[in-house]
Amino acid sequence: MLPDRRHALASLLAFAGNATLLPIARAQAALDLAQLMQLLAQVKAGEAVFTEKRTVAMLERTLESSGKLSFEAPDTFVRETLKPRHERLAVVGNVVTMSLGTRSRTVPLDSVPEAAVIVEAIRGTLTGNREAIERNFTANVTGAAARWTLELVPLVPRLRELVISVRVSGQQALVREVVVAMADGDRSVMSITPPG
Repeated sequence: MLPDRRHALASLLAFAGNATLLPIARAQAALDLAQLMQLLAQVKAGEAVFTEKRTVAMLERTLESSGKLSFEAPDTFVRETLKPRHERLAVVGNVVTMSLGTRSRTVPLDSVPEAAVIVEAIRGTLTGNREAIERNFTANVTGAAARWTLELVPLVPRLRELVISVRVSGQQALVREVVVAMADGDRSVMSITPPG
């Protein structure tokens, strides 16, 4: 009787151990694009602060800027740079408004292809818009919900002549970093954190 009891207890402990590990295993399971977009789409609006370091091929130094980001599903994205100077980029649908000091200019987003690629990558990811991502990019997801990376390469050849790739990284439904590699050798790394 005792050996059977030990066996039953061992089986029960093994089952309990596996049951407690299941949520961890699920959290660590590899994501695909559909799952990542579904996770990100749960957040309908948000605000964050950013710091950006930009390496310009023609310059010997790194340019730094910081400011605020906000988005609202389905198609609104605002980047407000506070340092080193005040600039604002607001995109609603296909309309982009760029402001520098008191001057402002509004144009269709698709008339600025380089900006459109970057905006669609960030906005599409923040809002979990799978259709926009697949319409504009070849997408490759690596990692699990706890830490993931989305590599985006423009589908249109002439856009790849401007932007090589946009790499977006995050944790759960939060975007934490955006790295843009430009065809001319320029590179920017934007770190994103919740407002403090």
